[in-house]
Amino acid sequence: MINKIVLSATEAVADIRDGATVMIGGFGTAGMPAELIDALIEQGARDLTVVNNNAGNGDTGLAALLKTKRVRKIICSFPRQTDSWVFDSLYRAGEIELELVPQGNLAERIRAAGAGIGAFFSPTGYGTLLAEGKETREINGKQYVLEHPIHADVALIKADRGDRWGNLVYRKTARNFGPIMASAAKCAIAQVRETVDLGGLDPETIVTPGIFVQRVVKLPAGALAEPQAAG
Repeated sequence: MINKIVLSATEAVADIRDGATVMIGGFGTAGMPAELIDALIEQGARDLTVVNNNAGNGDTGLAALLKTKRVRKIICSFPRQTDSWVFDSLYRAGEIELELVPQGNLAERIRAAGAGIGAFFSPTGYGTLLAEGKETREINGKQYVLEHPIHADVALIKADRGDRWGNLVYRKTARNFGPIMASAAKCAIAQVRETVDLGGLDPETIVTPGIFVQRVVKLPAGALAEPQAAG
């Protein structure tokens, strides 16, 4: 019987290894899997490469992970905002590496990994520092830059509901990067507000099919390591 539900965030992230590439869903704090991030902090993996849309907000969630100084590199599209002081401090001190990727390219590079696309040409970034060292090509009179997929060892994402097969539905804009990150990682771990019995999700509303998800953990906000039975 397929059952991908695990009982705690601690169990869900226990085997994330040092040096892993970890995708973390969310657009700012919308859809950010905060409890899974907290569990990863407690777990202690280091020398991580993190892929996220931004570089953390305030002192919680992704920012708290960066503050541990266990992230070697971050790949993101928006590293600086008014409350990104943790990243700013680390970057200015030379304690974290940044790969800046325009948001559209970031999404497409992640999607390409899940779709099995070897590389693609994008007009974004041509003629800028972001295109240095990359292959360029003129197509139909327009210049393009060759971009490669971003694969991950693990994706930490947040959904609204899931079942034991790993099928997921999301809540409004909290969906953002979750579906493509799930498909681009070897192991996708989803925290959900509610688990439902098989058949409890309308097939027409399932955004991420269970084939892309390896673990589901029911985590009401603040329930870091509290076991949650499937239901």
